[in-house]
Amino acid sequence: MSAPLEGLRVVDFTRVLAGPLCTKTLLDLGAHVTKIEPPSGDVGRAGFPLIGDMSVYYIQQNAGKRNLSIDLNYEEAREIVKKMCDAADIIVENFRPGTLGRFGLGYEQVRERNPRVIYASLSGYGQSTSWRNRPAFAPTVQAETGLTDIVEHHFGDALTEPRNDACSHADVYTGMQGVIGILAALQQRNRTGEGQHVDVAMAATMLAANERLGAQLCGVDTEGEPIILSATDSHIYTLPSGERITISASPVFTPMFVRYCAMMRRNDIRKDPRYATAILRRQNLKSLLTEVQAWLATFDDLDSLQTQVSEAGLAIGVIRSANEFAEMEWASEWGALVNVDDRTGGTLRMPGAPWHFSSSILPEPGIPGFQGEHNESVLQDEGIDERTIADLKARRILLRRRNPFGAPD
Repeated sequence: MSAPLEGLRVVDFTRVLAGPLCTKTLLDLGAHVTKIEPPSGDVGRAGFPLIGDMSVYYIQQNAGKRNLSIDLNYEEAREIVKKMCDAADIIVENFRPGTLGRFGLGYEQVRERNPRVIYASLSGYGQSTSWRNRPAFAPTVQAETGLTDIVEHHFGDALTEPRNDACSHADVYTGMQGVIGILAALQQRNRTGEGQHVDVAMAATMLAANERLGAQLCGVDTEGEPIILSATDSHIYTLPSGERITISASPVFTPMFVRYCAMMRRNDIRKDPRYATAILRRQNLKSLLTEVQAWLATFDDLDSLQTQVSEAGLAIGVIRSANEFAEMEWASEWGALVNVDDRTGGTLRMPGAPWHFSSSILPEPGIPGFQGEHNESVLQDEGIDERTIADLKARRILLRRRNPFGAPD
């Protein structure tokens, strides 16, 4: 009944979001993760809000990891970390390509000493392309790969000004693709005994995650029909109670238009020449949505509405904030939220595991570490004696810091 990845050792060179999310997912599945943090600290520690000296943003992606803050510009530090990599099952990094190689910690260098290691590199454009040295952040990769264009064109006049998406999709999806690649490489190692390098590009991830891409690239004129089954063209309506909802498809899409008419018991709308084609429905969308809104106004409660919508094979979603959803009964039933130590004597609610296993027990939420908090214990586990540790501290090769904006302790 142990966790699926129990016993696996991860050395984590990552920072901010894509890499830390990847290694946090491995930790949530039972792996033992040690985060190597440079003297300047993980930029994620500066994310607001802060509870005391700890960033809530940092807590979400790093709680439970042991933290070693060490200056790799010193040979002594590099030798310590190389020995940690010798014993690692998995190494994850998300620096610009070639950065760790300058410290003798690139894949080929580590592989010479540890041929079984799974070494995952997460970057904007991959390790060997002509764009490998381009800086990459989620908004810029999303702009380059089409997501920003989709957002702007999809919402059209609803946007008062051009804008980016509010979420760092490129980082989050790349972190998850990193986990998938690592687990696949582990399975191959189980068969062959050999490790390998897993190269994950944010740009390729965003193309793979774009369910519209095939339709966008094929060049076929849909004559007004929404692509990909119209699910992402779902409209927003207001109920008599004031609740706002969305229904899981657009009546512009011909198959869904037929379902909407059946759902509303309105064969007259189906025969109305204003709505005979997808192009005409687009041109007369305001009047069509007015008909749907009027039908919704006939329902006194959400349950009876959902019943009739379900008969048409569609679904309703009530528009809620994340805080509102967190208070729903479902969140408690699933265990969707967990309490994590905030390091001030209280707790914070954080996302829980998205998986339930029938024969595994996942670890409890861990405690977020301050920068360098576990320096001594990590090095003691590596067999470093107290005198050497004291010398490293005195020479500022080992650093501690509680406040991300303050000087090292």
